[in-house]
Amino acid sequence: MPPTASFVWSVLKTCFDPEIPVNIVDLGLVYDCVVEPEDGQTVVKMKMTLTAPGCGMGPTIAADAQSRIMTIPGVDEARVDLVWDPAWDPQKMSDDAKLELGML
Repeated sequence: MPPTASFVWSVLKTCFDPEIPVNIVDLGLVYDCVVEPEDGQTVVKMKMTLTAPGCGMGPTIAADAQSRIMTIPGVDEARVDLVWDPAWDPQKMSDDAKLELGML
C-alpha cells in the first residue's frame, strides 16, 4: 500500500536546513508534495525552494529530503525539484518556526 501524502509531509519534518534549526516544512521551503502511481510504481514528487537562490546548501537539503522519502515503505522513486517561483519569503514560515527563530 502506498503511503499517504500526509505521511510523506510528516517525514519531511525530520529534514532540517543545516544552517537553521527548523525543519524544511515549517520553514515553508516545501511547496508541493504528492504521491502518484506511475508505470506500476509509487512516485513521490516534491517541489521545494530555498531561503535564497544562492544558498550553497540547496543540493544537500534536496538530497536529504529525497533520501528520507526513499526510506518510506512503498515508495519506489522520489523526485525532488528545486524551484524559484514563487520566491520564498518569511511569511511562508509556520508560527512554530517563527517562534523558534525569535520572529514572534
